[in-house]
Amino acid sequence: MTTIGTTILGYPRIGPARELKRALERYWAGTTGEAELLATGRELRGRTWSRLREAGLESVPSNTFSHYDQVLDTAELFGALPERFTRLGLSPLDTYFAAARGVQDEPALEMTKWFDTNYHYLVPELGPDSRFALSGTKPLDEVREARELGIETRPVLVGPVTFLLLAKATRPGFEPLELLDELLPAYAALLCALKAEGVEWVQLDEPAFAGDRTTKELNALTRAYHVLAKTEDRPKLLVAGYFGGLGRGLGVLARSPIDALAVDLVTDESFVDSVAEEGALRDNEVLAGVVDGRNVWRTDPDRALERAARLAGTARHVSVSTSCSLLHVPHDVEAENLDPRLKSWLAFADQKVAEVVLLGRALRGDQVDLSAERAAVEDRATNPVDAAVRERLAALKPEDAVRAPYEQRAALQQESLGLPPLPTTTIGSFPQTTDVRKARAAYRAGTLEEAAYVAEMHAEIDRVVRLQEELGLDVLVHGEPERNDMVQYFAEQLAGFASTEHGWVQSYGSRCVRPPILHGDVSRPRPMTVPWARYAQSRTDKPIKGMLTGPVTILAWSFVRDDQPLADTALHVAFAIRDEVADLEAAGVRVIQVDEPALRELLPLRAAGHSAYFDWAVRAFRVATAGVAEGTQIHTHMCYSEFGEVLSAIDGLDADVTSIEAARSKMEVLADLAAGGFARGVGPGVYDIHSPRVPGVDEVADLLRTAAAAVPARRLWVNPDCGLKTRCYAEVEPALRHLVAAARQVRAEQD
Repeated sequence: MTTIGTTILGYPRIGPARELKRALERYWAGTTGEAELLATGRELRGRTWSRLREAGLESVPSNTFSHYDQVLDTAELFGALPERFTRLGLSPLDTYFAAARGVQDEPALEMTKWFDTNYHYLVPELGPDSRFALSGTKPLDEVREARELGIETRPVLVGPVTFLLLAKATRPGFEPLELLDELLPAYAALLCALKAEGVEWVQLDEPAFAGDRTTKELNALTRAYHVLAKTEDRPKLLVAGYFGGLGRGLGVLARSPIDALAVDLVTDESFVDSVAEEGALRDNEVLAGVVDGRNVWRTDPDRALERAARLAGTARHVSVSTSCSLLHVPHDVEAENLDPRLKSWLAFADQKVAEVVLLGRALRGDQVDLSAERAAVEDRATNPVDAAVRERLAALKPEDAVRAPYEQRAALQQESLGLPPLPTTTIGSFPQTTDVRKARAAYRAGTLEEAAYVAEMHAEIDRVVRLQEELGLDVLVHGEPERNDMVQYFAEQLAGFASTEHGWVQSYGSRCVRPPILHGDVSRPRPMTVPWARYAQSRTDKPIKGMLTGPVTILAWSFVRDDQPLADTALHVAFAIRDEVADLEAAGVRVIQVDEPALRELLPLRAAGHSAYFDWAVRAFRVATAGVAEGTQIHTHMCYSEFGEVLSAIDGLDADVTSIEAARSKMEVLADLAAGGFARGVGPGVYDIHSPRVPGVDEVADLLRTAAAAVPARRLWVNPDCGLKTRCYAEVEPALRHLVAAARQVRAEQD
């Protein structure tokens, strides 16, 4: 039987220069047509397949490209898009984008994080009446495209059980997993079509089993792969589990009649022993995921080969792979102008492909030179420390993370701020105009002097403050025109971080971020936001919110050092944020928001790790915020995650006000908060900023009434789901006007 050999589980799809992002946004703006967008995708795919073949991979993946999201692709492939989109009479491509982004009369599918990553997927909506059929040809089309280039590929699909486990039920009490027997024939039909096309291997991703799963869910996994493996005239099946050990799912898959299993030996190194002990793998090929697909550090070759070699004798064949798709890292470190020493420690997607090939050869017994890899690992181990940061960590006391009781604080804050019931605000950023972006780029390039740059930013702050006053918002923001990204902006000003120029990673759709690289001890050389906040507050009598990013989110949205506990790294960052909070308060800022949208993201996928994570994550936030006076109001913000599992941590943060994404899910999170006894201020989002549609006054008012039924009006805030940076003023101004009108309407009803 032919083996897969050295491979990767997926590759970035946005393009080295964000070609797909630009093509998508031109298409959505109506400045190019469908043909141009499709041509860009085809060109990117062809370049990727050619690059991977030329790098020496023995198996090249396909169907890892997407115009928006691979879970949405799966729903479309099997005819599972909701009828509210398919009945719009749009082209297939525009129907797809309507589900992803919404249209004026139909909100988009809910969006949430892909397990514990910063990638967002679109949540399928499934109910008892859902039916599946092979309705698309995308995997087949990509196989044919690659073959035209002389490249045979391995199509990659979201596995059927993970697809159903990620879906949202359209009716209370219904579990989408009940649809497995309806879904499997559609998967089987696709397998047959791929086999007829001459495909030898198909990869089915089942990352859901890196988390805790019930016996019912494990039984579904058993059934799925016994049914699919018995499909006549099918390709060989590779099942990929990643983001952690497979737990009991390992035994299920090992005993199933699949042909190969890909395992993540980076996230959970102890999983090596579990794989080695599972005797049923002797008839399978195992892909040893020893090259980290989620972080940017060079692989320790000796450690990786030791892990892969421990599987020898336990499987029919062992090949080297990445731990997961390389979707989560940038394209090429050689494009970066970084400190040479730091750069020598790093591997982006292209370098990780080279590592896979090199380690694959070494595992086979070929003579390869690993001296450069070993030298980089050894040099990184000598990274110097900051004695002042280490001393501060050692001196930390429990009382440094404690504030006075909430009710006591709330009374003082209301006396100071004088806000009405259901106060209105935004999450922080306002649309960034072309002029703002040009000014920031010119300043960074040295072609705009600092005084002129500050004057342009002040003019933009003036405009944003005046707009908010005219709209009637109660707590204002300065709009963040000076910021490129909510993590990168701070990382560029903190010691211990490095930023890239081209290190873009897809977050969702066309949205890309450049995660900074946290490589050393973190400290704050100087204030980061205080001058902008002080200026904004001088332009209005209404309170201005100081806007900061919290320590957990800075860690989650950076490539973090892996040579010390995350808990210690979080406290390094927390000290820097604590100093900034103190300086904002001293500058007269009475409301300070410390965003933690990634609190759910870093939660371990298995419950056994939750308690330890909550301890250090909550402690880091409280260290960052507990130094202020009782009358200073601390806000936090969270978005686009499933919050049920972190409600205790949200409560533990002890923020005075928590704003949270809720528009797409129709306020579902509020029932969980109420049931958990949450008793501080809460601002459930009433305006979905990730969609171009403008909600009407009645729509927002209805959401607020739903919220007011779960949260007392005295604790209820009114705000969008997230920051407004990615939207345009033509959408934002009417949406905020409707938000304020709805708040006033519901406020009057509460009297």
